[in-house]
Amino acid sequence: MRASRGSGYVDRALRTRWAGAIVLAAAMAFGGMNTAAAQTKPEGEMRFAMYVTLAPAWFDPGESAVGVLTPFWVMYAMHDALVKPMPGQRSAPSLAESWTVSKDQRVYEFTLRSGLKFHNGDPFTADDVLFSFKRSKAALLHEKVKEVVAVDPIHVRFVMHEPWPDFMTFYGTLVSGAGWIVPKKYMEQVGPEGFKRHPVGLGPYKFVSNTPGVELVLEAFEGHWHKVPTVKRLVFKSIPEATTRLAMLMRDEVDVAYLLDASLAETVKRTPKLKLAFSGGIGTTYIDFLDMWDPKSPWADQRVRQAASLAIDRKAISEAETLGASPPNGNVVPPGFEFALKIPADPYDPARAKQLLAEAGYPNGFDAGDLYPWPPYFSTGEAVTGYLGAIGIKSRVRTMERAAFYAALATKKLKGLCVCVNAVYGNASSRLSETVPSDGVFAYGGFPDVDEMFRAQTVETDVGKRENLLHKLQQTLHDRFRFAPIYDYVWASGIGPRVEEPALMLIAPYPWAAPLEEVRLKRP
Repeated sequence: MRASRGSGYVDRALRTRWAGAIVLAAAMAFGGMNTAAAQTKPEGEMRFAMYVTLAPAWFDPGESAVGVLTPFWVMYAMHDALVKPMPGQRSAPSLAESWTVSKDQRVYEFTLRSGLKFHNGDPFTADDVLFSFKRSKAALLHEKVKEVVAVDPIHVRFVMHEPWPDFMTFYGTLVSGAGWIVPKKYMEQVGPEGFKRHPVGLGPYKFVSNTPGVELVLEAFEGHWHKVPTVKRLVFKSIPEATTRLAMLMRDEVDVAYLLDASLAETVKRTPKLKLAFSGGIGTTYIDFLDMWDPKSPWADQRVRQAASLAIDRKAISEAETLGASPPNGNVVPPGFEFALKIPADPYDPARAKQLLAEAGYPNGFDAGDLYPWPPYFSTGEAVTGYLGAIGIKSRVRTMERAAFYAALATKKLKGLCVCVNAVYGNASSRLSETVPSDGVFAYGGFPDVDEMFRAQTVETDVGKRENLLHKLQQTLHDRFRFAPIYDYVWASGIGPRVEEPALMLIAPYPWAAPLEEVRLKRP
């Protein structure tokens, strides 16, 4: 077996040859291998006001669905992965210190860090890797992987049915939780429900308590391989109301208040003791024309979809929603992703939009029915409805609770328009996998030639040829106005006076504090 070039993230040959140098560089950048004598003992408590209601399912990486990013703010705290995004690296060696890829790109072999222990003292071995993979919900990984073998306690071999250039994208980034490890022995003892009540992991923080729907309390794990955290205790509070999050920040009841709208962000800017921080960029907000596949629908006409795109003032929405922090995009793939084609956002041109509607036979516009904004970004949906109405396309905003919205979208029960968000991590291929192929979980239809292009690039092992295929695919989607991308969403958060380092955007793009061993409070 020899190292070879894979998905293009980091040259695996260099990684294999210079694994020791990479580990040393990581030690210099992030604090090094843990030695209690060399580092200050963790002190203090840092409190986060979250905008979501904590779900115990997020405590278990095996419950993480492909393409759902939210659980990773918990996983970066309590758990660890063989390979994961870290500052400056899209796929950084973590529990696996190195790996190799066979010449035919069908075999991946990981060398695990030896001597590591879970929070409860159980040793970390290859058996835990096999166990965690088998129980993951990453259906595509299970389809592509022929077998997983524990060669010995510190070596794991993944064998593909055929070369699959996206293996490391799906296993080694935040596309899925399959590479995040749970302790086999403990999980078998307590079962999945018992694990959710008291999770055990390999992350920088260990579980202390959880009050469902209220707060999660974690404590620094001083045996973490990467770096001993400087903050002793983290408290995550579920505070759905943004005004309440800001009020708690103002009263010093929390240290970080996530996801503040523009008016609240302005309040933070005017408050001397607080700081305003921006993070995100992973989720692209876009209009999906759910009815375009019905030949009787006005949206079946490409000119009508183009008119809708030209009707949107993206910069104005960015200013109103995020103080201008969210950059307009003409693609649902962020420009920093591997294989992304940079496409400028469509201009704001309502006059041309009205002309296109007239050419399509709708000089007075039409009733587009319901418009569903992605929860909780309802104000963005209201803005889009207003811009469409200005050119004669009437729609009605329908808001839904997040879980109900996901279920309805995935079962193809929604009609009309969706102001959706695509936050699938990885590269251009993984980003498009849920919405572009006809069989995608959120796809309401598809183009046969686009389906073929998508299929072809998934098995193309030549990086240059694959890039050409994916660029052609993205250009085709743009030319046909398959979507109307709006912007790459970047949100505002408030930072309290006790915080030295909130660890926002150390991993880019990623919306929450990470890696959590890097958060710091000011010391007296």
